[in-house]
Amino acid sequence: MDYIKIPMDIEKRSFEIIGEELGEHSFDARELSIVKRVIHTTADFQYKDLIYIRENAIDEALSLLKSGITIYTDTKMALSGINKKALSELNCKVECFVDREDVAFIAKERGITRSMAAVEKAVEEGVSFFVFGNAPTALYRLKELIEAGKANAKFIIGAPIGFVGAAESKEEAEKLPIPMITIRGRKGGSTVAAAIVNALMYLLVNRS
Repeated sequence: MDYIKIPMDIEKRSFEIIGEELGEHSFDARELSIVKRVIHTTADFQYKDLIYIRENAIDEALSLLKSGITIYTDTKMALSGINKKALSELNCKVECFVDREDVAFIAKERGITRSMAAVEKAVEEGVSFFVFGNAPTALYRLKELIEAGKANAKFIIGAPIGFVGAAESKEEAEKLPIPMITIRGRKGGSTVAAAIVNALMYLLVNRS
């Protein structure tokens, strides 16, 4: 059988197909690179209409990435999906705080989710770049901390998935005057969140 076997050729052809089938849109080149990577990850063209990229959000994200920062993510799956070579080239790192013993203790003592306790710990440690792919409660908690003047969030990727609080948490996040990219509605997920981070990094470093 004749089929494409080289990984980068498969990806290249995938992006060509996405471009051919995407239809009319108003995205600029950088926005389009993010949208295409999300569609590539999901094979779902509906994301073209669900993704919200706030004005100047890409500029802020790239500035932070170039400064070599720690990225918070709410799941180990999102952490696993973020390109480690690109992170290394940018002198950045990504951390999911949920497995920490101190986070587990906080969650149990206060009767909150580990995700909520994890975002509190990230804030405590000065994290300013937040990536959510699964936990609406964590995104809600970050919003509360920001409004209380306790968090210095500079960029947010809000892509929690699900039926309980996912869409609402993103609606609430969008009320914040902070650079962000969100996936509106119930869709999203850790793979989508990771894809957005990767797309941003690939604007700065070569895809590899």
